[in-house]
Amino acid sequence: MNQEEIIQRSKSTTSKYTIFGMPKLGASIIMGLADFAFATLYIVGYQVSPILVGIALGLGKLSIAFSQFFFGWISDAKYTRWGRRKPYLIILSPILGISFLLILLPSLILDLNDINALFFWLLIWNIIFQASYGVTTPYQSWMAEQFRVDDRPTASQYLNLFGFIGTAIMALFSMIVLTGFTTKIKENPNIIPPEFLYSVIIFAILPILLFYLVCFLMPIEPHFKMESKLTDNLKVILKNKNFILVTCMQGIASIAWIMVGAITLMYVVEVLHFSGTENIIGAACLVLGILIFLYVWKKIIYKYGKLKSVLYIFLAGIFFLPLTLLGMVAMDSYFIFGIFFILGLSACLGGWFLFKSFIFADIAEDDEKTTGELKAGIYQGFPSILLNLFQALGMVIMGIILSLPSIGNLPYSVGLVLWGPICSLILIVAYLYSKKFIQLDFEWEKNQ
Repeated sequence: MNQEEIIQRSKSTTSKYTIFGMPKLGASIIMGLADFAFATLYIVGYQVSPILVGIALGLGKLSIAFSQFFFGWISDAKYTRWGRRKPYLIILSPILGISFLLILLPSLILDLNDINALFFWLLIWNIIFQASYGVTTPYQSWMAEQFRVDDRPTASQYLNLFGFIGTAIMALFSMIVLTGFTTKIKENPNIIPPEFLYSVIIFAILPILLFYLVCFLMPIEPHFKMESKLTDNLKVILKNKNFILVTCMQGIASIAWIMVGAITLMYVVEVLHFSGTENIIGAACLVLGILIFLYVWKKIIYKYGKLKSVLYIFLAGIFFLPLTLLGMVAMDSYFIFGIFFILGLSACLGGWFLFKSFIFADIAEDDEKTTGELKAGIYQGFPSILLNLFQALGMVIMGIILSLPSIGNLPYSVGLVLWGPICSLILIVAYLYSKKFIQLDFEWEKNQ
């Protein structure tokens, strides 16, 4: 009997798919806000220096680089009466929710006029928040043990469905509630609008509730023996040249994508002057655009393969992102351009989100064809080291860009229009690297 037969049980049901996917909803909301809104909140709202915010967010990415690998590694190694994955979901999810709450609501404890205190608050709690987000590594690694091979695509669909709903909620909150909140902070920093306060509390509770729910409702995975040691597994994946090359590719591209996520909201508010109804329409376009283009990119992948598709994603970003320079052109209204920009951005992000959701699962399965073992945790966790190192670099670069002075009659940093072309240059490097070095389409897939 092989390992696959030991760890796979009966055919999965719709309820099992649904229960397994639910925590992705809460995780997507809070991590989406971390990437999409923390910079805007602290730079525009709390007036902290962009360089300091970039450093705080960058160091947070370093903490998640360690934690995702560590919790993937240790959850592979240790089997308890609660199984391999559940203990980490139970311990880490409350830390995740509490640290998220404190980052978004520093006024509960701090004097908002103390900029230095705000910087250290963001630095410390973001490091804790990002480290506790390592809970997602044992959670997502669980798929290999909870579902049969032929059930995993459906499990992944449910996972992504809840993730996309979370992304939609995050986008609506950011563009409708958060943008108004940053304005109100400048007027009276001591008042927390109720719509912001209650939303943040709900978002903080949601991942705790859903991770605990999945722990109590999902069965404990069978206790299968890992024949090889963790150090041996690490040596195996480090010898997997294509895995390392793909991880580096994702890291290079993520320098650009992390800046896109962190600066877009600031660009829409500060440069395009969106407010009120415009924010609502913009948020709806972003959400619908991402959902539509997820479907479009899925069709492209099936038709042209994964490598060509990711190259097309990079090309879309390369040609589209320099349009941020149009923010320097005087217009009576930036609304039409803004909607066009948001839709184009949703096309790029929809493709990247879809690509990220499956690529390392495919590489892990390709490894299983050779080694006979499914090393789900370490394949899920190890890429976070390089990926988050690159993302940390992206956060620091973002801080430097946004610290550039204004030029001419611009009332804002010139960095708020230059970030698009800079991200485009980074994606050119990712495109050329991917075209030359990586493999994403495998021979065994033709027989699936």
